[in-house]
Amino acid sequence: MERTVAARLVFKTVADTKVALAISVARNRGYASLDETLSVTAADGTVPLTELSDHHGGRFHYMEFADPTEVTVDYTATVAGFAEPEEASLMELIRYVRPSRYAESDRLLPTSYAEFGGFQGEELLQAVRNWVFNELRYVSGSSRGIDGAVETLLNRRGVCRDYAHLAISLLRAKNVPARLAAVYAPGLSPMDFHAVAEAHINGAWHVIDPTGLAPRESMVRITAGRDSSDTAFLSTVGGSLSLREMRVTAVVNGELPGEDPDKLTVIH
Repeated sequence: MERTVAARLVFKTVADTKVALAISVARNRGYASLDETLSVTAADGTVPLTELSDHHGGRFHYMEFADPTEVTVDYTATVAGFAEPEEASLMELIRYVRPSRYAESDRLLPTSYAEFGGFQGEELLQAVRNWVFNELRYVSGSSRGIDGAVETLLNRRGVCRDYAHLAISLLRAKNVPARLAAVYAPGLSPMDFHAVAEAHINGAWHVIDPTGLAPRESMVRITAGRDSSDTAFLSTVGGSLSLREMRVTAVVNGELPGEDPDKLTVIH
């Protein structure tokens, strides 16, 4: 399978702003090829970048701006082949079963056991996916950046990150390691960066998408972590910025695969 993805961001910074950007396809030795370009420019020319390695092949690009400026980011990548499945270390399995900032599994433990007390393994994954899919409404712009899984459950609506956080929390409450993955998702409508959940069962990380908005087999990983605090596509680590423009595209160069939500699959 060959997939082509792209992102364009335009943002305006204040003085003394430091930015972390996570839009590049994650490194994976299973790909037959990964051809990509990343351009970051400001009013006074090309912006120096420092590439930083993160968990699960993810890459962050760090940049600093002493003066207020408008910045344009253009990224394209063509990915051929399939990612190699990732083995999980014991430390990762411990990390991803703990509560985290946006996935409050400790607070949702009673809910998880009430709804899924008799489920385990693959059956549990499907039950959680279907429950979140049926309980929430997808409403663009309905959630705040500070909302976690508990708030999502109370409001019964959200966007992809909210769906993923709730699924992750319910799985962790049942002692299943679960994490959030930021992906490019061919077939997604409306097109955007997408967030899904991954759960570790049967010795592998299986992806579930409670939104049901895109086929999982064509998704391309950007990064993964405990929740969206680890995977934001654009964040400041000093100063602030305002996002002026964002465009994301992701296509399969050929026929888009079908989606069977009951089938176990991994991010390729």
